[in-house]
Amino acid sequence: MPNTNKEIVEKLNTAFAENNPEVFLDACAEEATWQMVGDKSYKGKEAIKEFMDSMKDMEPPKFTVDNTFADGDFVTSYGEMTMKDENGKDNPYSFCDIYQFRGGKIVDLRSFVIKHKTEGESSGTAAA
Repeated sequence: MPNTNKEIVEKLNTAFAENNPEVFLDACAEEATWQMVGDKSYKGKEAIKEFMDSMKDMEPPKFTVDNTFADGDFVTSYGEMTMKDENGKDNPYSFCDIYQFRGGKIVDLRSFVIKHKTEGESSGTAAA
């Protein structure tokens, strides 16, 4: 069994890569929140489970973790991933997940997921 927060996140990343979300749910406190920055938030382990259950028929993303580092109750993990869109086309993304732990359980997760521009896509950045 992992004994540090960093080891827990490393185990979670392996479980996600193997499409095993139960490992993540087991690591969450009942009051855990998961915020997908710029998109949705889920409050409570049951809401997180319902969200994950809604995606069980989808092909899981393929990802690589570039680095994971910890400082006290916080662990950050970042890397690259590929997810299929509604047309079945692979799309590249970068991600950064920031976990907060209390008593060995996840109490907060903030996920930053940024889609890479592909050839022909417009910038979408604001001009100053």
